[in-house]
Amino acid sequence: MSIFSRHKSELVAPDQALPGRSERTFHLAEKHLVLGTPLVTDEAPAGYEVAVFGLGCFWGAEEVFWQLPGVWSTSVGYAGGTTPNPSYDEVCTGRTNHTEAVRVVFDPSQVSYADLVRTFFEVHDPTQGMRQGNDVGTQYRSAIYYTTPEQEQVARELTEVYGAELRRRRLGDITTEIRPVPTYYYAEDLHQQYLAKNPHGYRCHANTGVKFPRD
Repeated sequence: MSIFSRHKSELVAPDQALPGRSERTFHLAEKHLVLGTPLVTDEAPAGYEVAVFGLGCFWGAEEVFWQLPGVWSTSVGYAGGTTPNPSYDEVCTGRTNHTEAVRVVFDPSQVSYADLVRTFFEVHDPTQGMRQGNDVGTQYRSAIYYTTPEQEQVARELTEVYGAELRRRRLGDITTEIRPVPTYYYAEDLHQQYLAKNPHGYRCHANTGVKFPRD
């Protein structure tokens, strides 16, 4: 691993982060390219919930979630960092402290938050720290950002269950960051539903191959 890669694998002090900007400087499409629902979902429909996950490159991650029954809308963005309204290029420098994230708006009467968390664990490797496969850097770290106390309880309980299974198989400890949802910044329009626009585009699913234990 290069010196540059090692540097990008460490969070920077807030006073060393890039300054960012006060407002978003680009326009987003009104509709989700695949689901046809609103793309910007700062206000979710009544009775729906929001889940935010970081699981490596957000292109492939978003595709996983928009295919799940009960998911109403998805978007990709940046979360968990310091720099306000960062650009993709800025996040890639490792100097914003953001991870690439997927925001999922879902109908809990059709798909449970627990099922979203189980999917989250099965489609990436939560033991890799600041990387996913060959993608190295703080922007690829695993994260669950909960939006309610109930989500926190579910996230922590399921993390313990999956972590115990990975330890039993000697695959390492889970490094997933679990904390209240921070400010979520939408990524540029070209990244939204990227794999619907570019079906042969890059997907990183560096998963453990371990299914979530079922009772």
